[in-house]
Amino acid sequence: MSGFPTLFYKEVLRFWKVSFQTVAAPVLTALMYLLVFAQSLDRHAEIYVGVSYATFLVPGLVMMSILQNSFANASSSLIQSKMTGNMVFILLPPLSHWEFFGAYVLAAMVRGVVVGASVMLVTLPFVQVGVHAILWIVAFALAGGAVMGAFGLVAAIVADKIDQVSAFQNFVIMPLTFLSGVFYSIHSLPGFWQSASHLNPVFYMIDGFRYGFFGMSDSSPWVSLMAVLACLTLISSIALMLLARGYKLRY
Repeated sequence: MSGFPTLFYKEVLRFWKVSFQTVAAPVLTALMYLLVFAQSLDRHAEIYVGVSYATFLVPGLVMMSILQNSFANASSSLIQSKMTGNMVFILLPPLSHWEFFGAYVLAAMVRGVVVGASVMLVTLPFVQVGVHAILWIVAFALAGGAVMGAFGLVAAIVADKIDQVSAFQNFVIMPLTFLSGVFYSIHSLPGFWQSASHLNPVFYMIDGFRYGFFGMSDSSPWVSLMAVLACLTLISSIALMLLARGYKLRY
């Protein structure tokens, strides 16, 4: 018998029970970004030939929602379990660190994809976005959600309180997301900042995801995929090592 399905179900149910907060609120935020930026810049900016700024913006907002909510799901769940003392009920069952990792990360991916799909749906009345290659869209959505789910686990494991997890969100996730090309093409940046953007793993997640819609991107989708998978391997290895040792989980 494996406890993985039960833990996965528990994590999915956790965010779904408060979907007004965990799904509806991020969707509203993304929609406000679209309306404000589209109204302000749609007539003045054209990133790709034949693609309006509002159309360019939608995939970036969808992917940003996937990444932020995947991180939030894994990190908030684990830190709350640590702080409220119910972590013992997860550690007592004979769950391997692989099952623990898989359940949390997969649930984070589910929340990220649900929010991202919802953002896509609510933008349809305002912007029509075509699909160039659905497999690239799915690949980057899943890989990006997995990276942020694993990173959320790492953040919650090393943190001792919610404030420290919020610091990861505010000083790591948010800057990397906003400086990754969600609202612009990095080709519009000066040379130094273009080079710096290529050091940002979130850039590759968003750029590859956008390629799936337009068939155009700032970097090769294969390069982006390799960069995202390398990032996933690194962060997953760190998370699994910490889980195997019970770092800050077993006292």
